[in-house]
Amino acid sequence: MTTADPSGTFVQKPKTIAALKEGIASGSVKAADLTASYYERIAAVNPQLNVYLSLTKERAVEQAARIDALAAKGDPLPALAGIPVGIKDVLVVKGAPATAGSKILKGYEPPYDATSVTKLEAAGAVLLGKINCDEFAMGSSNENSAYGPVRNPVDPERVPGGSSGGSAAAVAADMAVATLGTDTGGSIRQPASFCGVVGVLPTYGRVSRYGLIAFASSLDRVGPFAANVRDAATLLGVLAGHDTKDATSSPAPVEDYAAESDKGAEGLRIGVPAEYFSDGLDPEVRAAIEKGIEDLKAAGCTVKSISLPHTKYAIPTYYLVATAEASANLARFDGVRYGYRSAASENLAAMYKHSRDEGFGPEVKRRILLGTYALSAGYYDAYYLKAQQVRRLLAEEFLRAFTEVDAIVTPTSPVPPFKLGEKTGDPLAMYLADIYTVTASLAGICGVTVPCGSTSSGLPVGMQVLASHLRESTAFRVARAVEAAQK
Repeated sequence: MTTADPSGTFVQKPKTIAALKEGIASGSVKAADLTASYYERIAAVNPQLNVYLSLTKERAVEQAARIDALAAKGDPLPALAGIPVGIKDVLVVKGAPATAGSKILKGYEPPYDATSVTKLEAAGAVLLGKINCDEFAMGSSNENSAYGPVRNPVDPERVPGGSSGGSAAAVAADMAVATLGTDTGGSIRQPASFCGVVGVLPTYGRVSRYGLIAFASSLDRVGPFAANVRDAATLLGVLAGHDTKDATSSPAPVEDYAAESDKGAEGLRIGVPAEYFSDGLDPEVRAAIEKGIEDLKAAGCTVKSISLPHTKYAIPTYYLVATAEASANLARFDGVRYGYRSAASENLAAMYKHSRDEGFGPEVKRRILLGTYALSAGYYDAYYLKAQQVRRLLAEEFLRAFTEVDAIVTPTSPVPPFKLGEKTGDPLAMYLADIYTVTASLAGICGVTVPCGSTSSGLPVGMQVLASHLRESTAFRVARAVEAAQK
């Protein structure tokens, strides 16, 4: 297999789920051979991109053999039969290391699978391994991992986005046909935009969080990455559904998202919020998104301007709610039961102090401190409670907008992928990279990021398509129209 083309990019023409499944069913493609070819690809390019942290070869080979046996008998194949997938390392896989990109979980191997992992495997997917990410999913560049940064396959001198940068990079570099990521404030959508792939933010509760190492429990969501919208819709159809192991899981019926995405976007009403096109938006990103909006008009959509005035409060609101929940969730990592324990543990207090100080990276420590402060006596009402009130206003604002439009389109990121190290010294600048994604996270609504052109230097630009709660099918229909116009 080739490693990179002469331009230096590691991006390869993607394979689609439908084509691979057809090949496996007909016998022209063997799942075992496909799996082996992906491990060859990983061996060739992972040293440069740092995407995979660990591999699950034995489990993958066994699953591929099962799929080949089904195909040989002529039995009906499940939705993802033989499809090689990668799993972000904040989702647990039985017997495989689960580090969450952190030193503090070094050596931990969970005794169970996340529900999303179980569903993928039940649908025939072949699990290749665990994928690098920002530590505890905290970051917008994938530079916060204790195991080194992931590099963008489009330009290895640039970030792939975060925190699911490894999951986006794996699809872009053809190191997996599809991957799982998580999105708390943009961690699926922004990396998808930066790497030129499709990423899905499901409605909160649409996909089970059981087996997800928590960052902020009222915001965390599990979703797929894929090379095209229809594959992403197919994946969500497998992942979605009620789970008794997750109290926040929605009991709503699951639609056939792939079939719904085939319906086209003609007649849909599209809202364009003025607040997402203000100062700070890169001119080339703006031009690409405006071209995408014109493409939607050509596809038969009605486009109208709308206003979401509380958008300006989204960043401070998000970074109060998320850090407060992180402070509570990460209290469990103490060096007692599993993971890293400091050698400087002469007594219990010292063990707690040194294990957490040595085990957590600087960004995680920063967010724990911010969250603990916001929850402390005398500040709770002024910060955390006020943030929750503003969050409610943001959610209500979206609901009002969705009485007038079927979907809302915006840039996914205000800037193209930036260079490694460019923003690490300025945490506020890094946080502002999430300005267009945290609003949907706070509101609990769904969305899809789809490639929408590129800059003059060839860097990907993504369009964010947002829809109301449990209206993923609408978002997929709009995203398919944007995607079709790029071809």
